[in-house]
Amino acid sequence: MLSALDLARRIESGDTVPAAVLDLCAKAIDAREGEIQAFASLDLAGARRQAEAAGLANRPLRGLPVGVKDIFDTVDFPTECGTPIYAGNRPRSDAALVALIRRAGGIVLGKTVTTELAFLNPSKTHNPHDPSRSPGGSSAGSAAAVAAGMLPIAVGTQTGGSVIRPAAYCGVTGFKPSYRLLPTPGLKHFSVYLDTAGLFAAGVADVAFAAAAITGRDLRVDRRATIAPPRIAIARTNVWDRASADMQRALDAAAKAAAAAGAHVNEPAWPAFLTDAFNAQAVIQDYEAFRTLAFEYDHHRERLSPILRDTLDKAAAVTADDYDAARRTTKRARQALADHMGEIDVLLTPSAPSAAPGPDTTGPAIFNRVWTLMGTPCVNVPGLKDASGLPLGVQIVGRFGRDHEALLAAQFLEKAIKAAA
Repeated sequence: MLSALDLARRIESGDTVPAAVLDLCAKAIDAREGEIQAFASLDLAGARRQAEAAGLANRPLRGLPVGVKDIFDTVDFPTECGTPIYAGNRPRSDAALVALIRRAGGIVLGKTVTTELAFLNPSKTHNPHDPSRSPGGSSAGSAAAVAAGMLPIAVGTQTGGSVIRPAAYCGVTGFKPSYRLLPTPGLKHFSVYLDTAGLFAAGVADVAFAAAAITGRDLRVDRRATIAPPRIAIARTNVWDRASADMQRALDAAAKAAAAAGAHVNEPAWPAFLTDAFNAQAVIQDYEAFRTLAFEYDHHRERLSPILRDTLDKAAAVTADDYDAARRTTKRARQALADHMGEIDVLLTPSAPSAAPGPDTTGPAIFNRVWTLMGTPCVNVPGLKDASGLPLGVQIVGRFGRDHEALLAAQFLEKAIKAAA
């Protein structure tokens, strides 16, 4: 994999230039894209012209290549959202996040594959660790491209678990920030109340560097000689019994490694209000999707995949009263979570129930949905494996708006896992 932070430092020092970094990406794409199929569209020639522009290396992203999930509008690439309904669609402006990436000196190398309208129908992309396995979804291409060394940074989105889960399956770091830390205008929404833009990179320091460069916020974790040991609460959640034996062992191993490195680790009881919120997430998602995708459903229903069509058919029965009640449950849960974490810095929980499943599914988001609803920052920390050697990820969940603290805790855990290996 390509380390975004290492490459940025090499560009800063004059040891390399953006065009040379692009060559690394192009070499990996030539070697692996035919098998992985991470890109919906690609323009290496256009990226090379940008890489040779004067002053690019002085901007925050240092001219690093970036892949953008194909549900964000882009003026120089089609935005097809993983569906034939939008085949050949050419937006006239960039999504806000894409514009910020360009402003920060990032080069949009291509659009990465998304599942159909960012839902559950599996995409064409394969997992770089085992092409017979799913890369997850809906940000399939973004996670796979980073894992295969084709990009140092990629953009994704999460409605249920579409950043953290594919990051775990592909063995990379995924960062789902606090809700709206990264802007979403110009994004094809599934659920406005839930959709959150996120980032993929090789490691925690890499994704923190990218987030800091794009937002202008103090999010980097590489500038501290030491990181104070965090207070970590293990959250096995209400669906712990659906975690594989390997995943259960991995979470325990991560907790043990953190404690050995000096973290204060405990395990409070799973609060009932989070189970209520877990159940509310699906109500909110389905109610909003039936309205957000009203055009596609009303005019192109037969062109939707069976899984999306059936979901929207059932979502039509979700009432406004159901939705409003779910929103009230969410508000109460967010307030209660803030109190619950009063003496806790972060939670530690699985990123997914298991390693990557077969290609007929993107995998369940059961360990992600409630945190997306809570709007809290989440980081997939890679470095663990199942019995067959496939990546397993554990998830750091921070307090809303405390993204830097969540990234620092994730960096601490990443180092602890490496030290214990």
